[in-house]
Amino acid sequence: MEALDVKIMGREFRIACKPEERAALQQAVNIVETKMSSIRNTGKVVGLDKIAVMAALQIAHESLVGSNPSNPVLGLDIETIERKIEVIEQMVDVSLNATTTKPKNADLFE
Repeated sequence: MEALDVKIMGREFRIACKPEERAALQQAVNIVETKMSSIRNTGKVVGLDKIAVMAALQIAHESLVGSNPSNPVLGLDIETIERKIEVIEQMVDVSLNATTTKPKNADLFE
């Protein structure tokens, strides 16, 4: 496992990843940064935590459009996606509150 330092919306994050997943993770970071910037630029959503949640929901929705629950586009069922969104929300909360508490289920991304 190695660490990838990324910047999203001006905030730095260190994410654990396998070397072979580095490129895909960087692509994911680019998608999240683009989506969050787009939401921020509309001026309709205020606050980094709300922007992050909206971006996560939009990305998940876009990934599922045209699929059915028995054959999702990402190969994940909706429960798995919801758990991952919950973990992302917790990670954003922890980051915003500058605590050292590791979010519940954070190992889903390690």
